[in-house]
Amino acid sequence: MKILLVEDEPKVAAFLHQGLTEQQYAVDLAPDGLVGLRMALASPYDLLILDTLLPSLSGLEVCRQVRAQNPAVPILMLTALGETDDKIRGLDAGADDYLVKPFAFQELLARIRALARRRQEGPAAGAVLRLADLTLDPARKLVQRAGQAIQLTAREFALLEYLLRNQGRVISRVDILEHVWETSFDTGSNVIDVYINFLRKKVDKDFSPKLIHTLVGMGYVMKED
Repeated sequence: MKILLVEDEPKVAAFLHQGLTEQQYAVDLAPDGLVGLRMALASPYDLLILDTLLPSLSGLEVCRQVRAQNPAVPILMLTALGETDDKIRGLDAGADDYLVKPFAFQELLARIRALARRRQEGPAAGAVLRLADLTLDPARKLVQRAGQAIQLTAREFALLEYLLRNQGRVISRVDILEHVWETSFDTGSNVIDVYINFLRKKVDKDFSPKLIHTLVGMGYVMKED
């Protein structure tokens, strides 16, 4: 697994580089946002780990530009800013996950494994999923609505796939945490609501009928209006 680590603090960068290398990951290191962006766009990576506060170009801007060119690559943001609004800004920029500094190295490894498992799921998961004029191809990682291609991040794709595989069934937030994130989150966090909104903007906003529905106090259900 090839990882690009974009981190400007030398001690943090050296610690993470050594730790990840010892776990048999191939790690390239970029010391600032501009170098990180150039490397991310020049070579294929299986995962990007971005600090948010970077010289030359912010981690959020690197994330936005990489995501515009590569919708599928998983992106994990490292941030010293732990407020919900800061996390949401990272998710809005296209990140699939975030980790607040300081963090335990084992938690970072767990997040990496979860993103890697999600990326590596293949056609064995089943055939093309359909609801109304929406289709999702697990093998080719393609989503279309009314024949129009829809670009999703790896996490958005995983969430949509889970909802489609359980269409017509009410899915609780706990269900989503266990099956999509595959790691522990603060159950009081609004991360799931944020991702549902991301999907609605891409899958439902400009189309009819609406397919993603909220049942207050219960969860979400995917069905035709």
